[in-house]
Amino acid sequence: MEQSLTQDRPLAAVFRRLGNEAFPPVVESFERSKTIFFPGDPAERVYFLLKGAVKLSRVYEAGEEITVALLRENSVFGVLSLITGQRSDRFYHAVAFTPVQLLSAPIEQVEQALKEHPDLSMLMLQGLSSRILQTEMMIETLAHRDMGSRLVSFLLILCRDFGIPTPEGIRIDLKLSHQAIAEAIGSTRVTVTRLLGDLREGEMISIYKKKITVHNPVALSQQFT
Repeated sequence: MEQSLTQDRPLAAVFRRLGNEAFPPVVESFERSKTIFFPGDPAERVYFLLKGAVKLSRVYEAGEEITVALLRENSVFGVLSLITGQRSDRFYHAVAFTPVQLLSAPIEQVEQALKEHPDLSMLMLQGLSSRILQTEMMIETLAHRDMGSRLVSFLLILCRDFGIPTPEGIRIDLKLSHQAIAEAIGSTRVTVTRLLGDLREGEMISIYKKKITVHNPVALSQQFT
């Protein structure tokens, strides 16, 4: 019996196998804050995140930019045309939230792989479901008018999606500048610096080499909800 394409094999390896030897997926690197694609760009490629984190945001007519998701390693994005079945332009602004490494492949190759391997479709669906949940959580975060509540909600999302358990609590495995956090929650660097300082004084968090550890996420959630 032929082994499933995705059985006992990470999605990254599957993505590398898309296409053929003449047109293999391309490895791309982006420095922090560099744009991967803009809204309105033609949706010609699908991306797989090998390393780092990518921020997806919507840009509105007034110039306001709202973060809708922070993608972690092993995420697939740039797939709107696959979902709708029609060629469409990019809907989101995709930016490297940290230094990132991506695999990208032409959308036609991905479409062909999905037709040939239904189990790959299921893997991608699971990933998209997780992202929809995170987007809903980000919307709830931005609904808070109080910036302290926004920051705490954002930190709890990061604990869920990027957290590593340690004896001191949950360490968010991202190097986060105050400016990057401010951009994600629609605040300013000065405000974020002050609020993080308050959380450190209250022994809710600690910061070492730009990585934040939340000592007790449940207590933090209860205090600021």
